[in-house]
Amino acid sequence: MSSVQQGLDRQTVEDIVRQAVLERLNGGCVKSSESRVYVPNLVVSISARHVHLSEEHVEVLFGKGTKLTVMKDLYQEGFFAANETVMIVGPRKRMLPSVRILGPTRPATQVELAFTDSVSLGLDMPVRESGKIEGSPGCVLVGPKGVVELKQGVIRAERHVHMGPRDAVYYGVKDKDRMRLRVHSACTATFENVLVRVGEKIKLEVHLDTDEGNACDLEHASRVELLK
Repeated sequence: MSSVQQGLDRQTVEDIVRQAVLERLNGGCVKSSESRVYVPNLVVSISARHVHLSEEHVEVLFGKGTKLTVMKDLYQEGFFAANETVMIVGPRKRMLPSVRILGPTRPATQVELAFTDSVSLGLDMPVRESGKIEGSPGCVLVGPKGVVELKQGVIRAERHVHMGPRDAVYYGVKDKDRMRLRVHSACTATFENVLVRVGEKIKLEVHLDTDEGNACDLEHASRVELLK
């Protein structure tokens, strides 16, 4: 995980203009403690392979009445890595033995893998926005109490950036827009078509998968930039 603070010269001027826009959106009433130029804290995280389960599938895999338990809170408030894991079995009968579940539960079960994982399992999975699982391949999930055979739901989540409304104003973007992520490292790279996802009470965070994070050596990055 890396973070960067932006704002010098021309960028500072743009920040001031954006701050004026924010003040107007707030009816011109901004307290002195809030009058400083807003510079967001950009965090880029590697989202390793994981599973989102429906409540029904939690009970099938782990037993009736089971609720996911928190192992670690994630960066976004209200989301967590669970203590519970499942085995994923693909059509080649190859498996990923212990894949972490992320909570809370969702209406539909979804498996998010990197391309390297899908090749190993023999799955031809599409790159999709999270939640868009129609027409995607399925797999078998094995838990300590049961088995779930998914007809669909295995995707590679497309690279995306979570941000709040204030961040969207700062960058001059809106929900579903596309941006670029520049990672400066020994393997400097620019990722195109980063999907913007705007929501209330959301922290600014880009999600890459393990293949993308390893390709740009994100762990040793000296700087990251989010560009319109």
